[in-house]
Amino acid sequence: RLFDLDPDLLPLFQYSCKQFASPQECLSAPEFLDHIRKVMLVIDAAVSHLDNLPCLEEYLCNLGKKHQAVGVKVESFSTVGESLLYMLEKCLGAAFSPDVREAWTELYGAVVKAMRRGWEALPEGD
Repeated sequence: RLFDLDPDLLPLFQYSCKQFASPQECLSAPEFLDHIRKVMLVIDAAVSHLDNLPCLEEYLCNLGKKHQAVGVKVESFSTVGESLLYMLEKCLGAAFSPDVREAWTELYGAVVKAMRRGWEALPEGD
């Protein structure tokens, strides 16, 4: 779904300087699948620390800095969020109620807000 929503994200997923010819090629690459696992670990950490999201602040801010360093635009996280909600809706079916959608939207928004601080942080020494 991600590349359907924004095909311009494909060039960001280059591993060992390999440029993927198609979204399908990227989606089947072991490196991309590993990246997806890492994304889901971040989501899992947020869910696990739902009552104390500030404890993830430094980690998420640094994660934001890393994404900025490789050329990810902060706006791209909206597309990732939309893809996440789409996947949840497809997997949960009728259980994906408006309240569940709202809860996931809020959680993802909190994660992105913390990651955005990585873009906003001044380099050390400034």
